[in-house]
Amino acid sequence: MASHRLWAYLRPALFLAPVVALAAGCGGAASSDGGAPAAGGAASVKDDVSNPDIVKIAVGSKDHTTLVAALKAAGLVDVMSSSGPYTVFAPTNAAFEKLPAGTVEGLLKPDQKAKLSGILQHHVMTSALDLGVFENGQVVGMVDGGRATISRKDGATYIDDAKVIASVRASNGWVHVVDAVVLPKAP
Repeated sequence: MASHRLWAYLRPALFLAPVVALAAGCGGAASSDGGAPAAGGAASVKDDVSNPDIVKIAVGSKDHTTLVAALKAAGLVDVMSSSGPYTVFAPTNAAFEKLPAGTVEGLLKPDQKAKLSGILQHHVMTSALDLGVFENGQVVGMVDGGRATISRKDGATYIDDAKVIASVRASNGWVHVVDAVVLPKAP
């Protein structure tokens, strides 16, 4: 299929540029107290007219407060507010609640920032892809360098074991809402 050849050709370029931007963004300017990044990044731009970006969609969803808290704790808000393009598989609060007790609280601690960032990056692809382009059995690369498998069962789309329950177009990509946290596979 021609789209697979094109994807194989474009994938390295599509992956490397945003990864470099993501890595650069993770070290954002610190505030004078050494805490959170200083204001002024892409997330601080007020725009009530345009299509919202991925972060603004998550912030506006009562079902994604845990994801928003995780993005903040990992220092990824400005990166995910940038132009992208990104495809994000966004776990709901209920998805995070399925993790073992204490997992989320532990990951939100400052000393777990790198681990949390890796888990969140495993929910992101460096292209804006509608669900219609995914094929059953397709293996996709995630920003963290890991892989996930797309499957279709009974008319639904899954990434690994997480079911896509909704999709929203963002100004910088797609948000596919999922009912489970997609954890990186152990090496």
